[in-house]
Amino acid sequence: MKTAMPVTDQELIYRAAGLTKVYGERVVLDIDALEIRRGEIFAVVGPSGAGKSTLLRLLNFLEEPTSGSFEFEGVEYQTGVNIPLELKRRVTMVFQRPLLLNRSVWDNVTYGLRLRGEKDSNKQVMEALEEVGLAQFTKQQARTLSGGEAQRVSLARAIVLRPDVLLLDEPTANLDPYNVGLIEAIIKRINEQYQTTLVMVTHNVFQAKRLASRVAFILEGKLIEVAETGRFFDSPSDPRTGAFVRGDMVY
Repeated sequence: MKTAMPVTDQELIYRAAGLTKVYGERVVLDIDALEIRRGEIFAVVGPSGAGKSTLLRLLNFLEEPTSGSFEFEGVEYQTGVNIPLELKRRVTMVFQRPLLLNRSVWDNVTYGLRLRGEKDSNKQVMEALEEVGLAQFTKQQARTLSGGEAQRVSLARAIVLRPDVLLLDEPTANLDPYNVGLIEAIIKRINEQYQTTLVMVTHNVFQAKRLASRVAFILEGKLIEVAETGRFFDSPSDPRTGAFVRGDMVY
């Protein structure tokens, strides 16, 4: 039997300790410890309201933790600590519902680059659109796109920035199987071609099994288990994880 090799600091992109998020009197997230490895696809599963999306918002610096802290690229982030803009820009997020401008596909994909003042970006915009299979849609208005096409535009707008970390919040929710397959293939290519670290929240345990190298299970704000994908599904260490992946857990 092979022994798991220890993960070094150089292989970690996030490290969290004592991380909590409280709204009013409600504790939404309470994680003792979490490590995310550079270059992996890390899936987060759990029921609605478990705290999964809140975790993504913390990882994207959209909210501050109530207590505790986490490190990104060795820089500690906690309440009252400002993360340098150049570090924040290494992380981007794609939301469950595409947030597109009421303009052309091209304008939507170039939006982030324009905000950063980057010029001569036509080549990388076309590469991003080709990556998501929408190179022929440059002049089409975003409001005319299907749900799957709109989500692919969101992905193109994210990957054109070449982030170190791409956070995905239910990227295929409410999409038909064809578009789910397209987006899953894009996620795999982004990870393989650019060694992008992907942290993906999904209700679809089968999607986590198909894509992730490791999977985390969150329940009522607590991190119940994190494991390599094979072990997570075949021999989970916590009975609550087993109940969840079998579909036995009732909320």
